[in-house]
Amino acid sequence: MTVTWEELGWERIAAGVGRCRLPGWDCTVGLVIGGDAALVVDAGSGLTEGARLCTEARALAGRAVTHLALTHPHFDHVFGAAAFADAEVFGATGVERVLAEEREALRRDAVENGLHARVADEAVAALTYPRHLVSDELALPLGDDRQALLVNVGPGHTAHDLAVLVPGSPAVVFCGDLVEESGEPQAGPDATPAHWPAAIDRLLSLGGEDALYVPGHGAVVDAGFVRAQRDALATRFGVS
Repeated sequence: MTVTWEELGWERIAAGVGRCRLPGWDCTVGLVIGGDAALVVDAGSGLTEGARLCTEARALAGRAVTHLALTHPHFDHVFGAAAFADAEVFGATGVERVLAEEREALRRDAVENGLHARVADEAVAALTYPRHLVSDELALPLGDDRQALLVNVGPGHTAHDLAVLVPGSPAVVFCGDLVEESGEPQAGPDATPAHWPAAIDRLLSLGGEDALYVPGHGAVVDAGFVRAQRDALATRFGVS
């Protein structure tokens, strides 16, 4: 039986493209459905959440999730990745080092932000590292003339920020936490403020004026919102 995006609590953004806003940290997970593939963008904050997202994405796509793109190495975006066991995993070059070498810091950050210690322990023990690393741009064919463009746009929110462009009418850009709508963008110790506005300029050049931009947290926004946030960040960090 076919299910709709709405029945599973997902938001359809464009034909074959949607997203889910997760409870807790209002993190966004995206889904792009092609003719013979399904791409999920980010994986949630734990194995149970990741497994639920994988099941829902499979129901919506009518096929197994084949690809998983991680926008950056923060717990609320990567701790569910091991639940996508059959997917090819992509990330910006360098994200694999963070996940391999900074596991305890990731766990500590997760618990300090309210994730149950047991959930964090399970996720850290099963952490999945991207096998496919994007240093610049990578076109990902998804079938039926659909493709996604994975773009290493960082550093900015972290040293390893990956965006996903889905061409179409409208085009859709999954921004990760380079853009946030439900609160002020968070700049932690791994942020690179001097380069953040330039990373957002790259997002805008990818999508253009008519694209829909999907923040890492919050509602879908337009180019005007993204540009205003870029300027606010430039002012906040004292860069041009």
